[in-house]
Amino acid sequence: MFKMYSLKDYRFRLCLYVIALTVIGIFVIGSARASVQDRQIFGMAVGIVLMTALSLFDYSVLLRFAWPLYIFNIGMLLAVIFLGHDSHGSARWIRIAGVQFQPSELSKIILILFFAAFFMKYQEQINTFSLLAVSAVLVGAPLLLILKQPDLSTTIVTTMVFLAILFIAGLSYKIIAGALAVFVPSALVFLYLIMQPGQKILDAYQLKRIMTWLKPEEYADDARQQQNSIMAIGSGQLWGKGLNNDSVDSVKNGNFIPEPHTDFIFSVAGEELGFVGSAAIIILLLLITLECIFIARKSKDLAGRLICCGMAALICFQGFVNICVTTGLMPTTGVTLPFVSYGLTSLVTLYAGIGIVLNVGLQPKKY
Repeated sequence: MFKMYSLKDYRFRLCLYVIALTVIGIFVIGSARASVQDRQIFGMAVGIVLMTALSLFDYSVLLRFAWPLYIFNIGMLLAVIFLGHDSHGSARWIRIAGVQFQPSELSKIILILFFAAFFMKYQEQINTFSLLAVSAVLVGAPLLLILKQPDLSTTIVTTMVFLAILFIAGLSYKIIAGALAVFVPSALVFLYLIMQPGQKILDAYQLKRIMTWLKPEEYADDARQQQNSIMAIGSGQLWGKGLNNDSVDSVKNGNFIPEPHTDFIFSVAGEELGFVGSAAIIILLLLITLECIFIARKSKDLAGRLICCGMAALICFQGFVNICVTTGLMPTTGVTLPFVSYGLTSLVTLYAGIGIVLNVGLQPKKY
């Protein structure tokens, strides 16, 4: 369970990147909504303790509980459906013993662990139809439960993470090419169908978000949130207006950005820290992603490699989606910026994932 590890194998750089990014997030959160800054600091403290503990816990032992973790995950997601706390039209949170948390955030980490164990066990059969079908069912069950909340953005990000893990596990390029040959025209047909009057594929609010993004001039009232975000980022110029500023022309101070401490935290960072601060956040996200990949390359087994690449994919895809939304490159959707946005469940679970990655790094393959 706990082994004797070599200190030279401990990836202190990764810890430094994660803590630096979290600290930047805490400062920006304090400027966006000071009332929740202390809770984010508490989340960081809990995250660091959990990350340190998991970094010393043999991940191979953890993977022995892949199936119990998967069943627990399904149970938590079902609990959200029946007992979930509703907020802004979505039931994504449950409360246990006075503690409220979001199971879909924990689900991302559990699914990475589960499929790392699953694909290592069946790596010789990875390109068989039967295994791919079983994998689709196993990932489909939690994804449907997350989508039911509804939480389309988390469903999309988790799907992308699963596909990245499947690719790293050794999926044949022929299968990938065949899937793309089906997916691309299907996506075009899907876009055509949802543009038709009276379509029943998407809910009204989902269609409105897409149309608002495609034609902001025709949906001015609904597009105001994203347009204000773009304006805020641009107004920061090179060095920004400064944290906790009282500038009258600040988009944040005028309350023109809803939830500035969560989904649109990058807008506040762009306005108050400018291009330099925004670039620092992006660079730190990139460095964390690359560090996970570097650790994966030296992993002693496929499971360790999949854990590291799964975490790299999670941080990369989720960060990419969040920043694209705030800059107008994608339709508005609710997804947090890793380590920066306010949210204790997201922050603590990400720290837990990084802790497991650090343990993979402590057990490199022997040459």
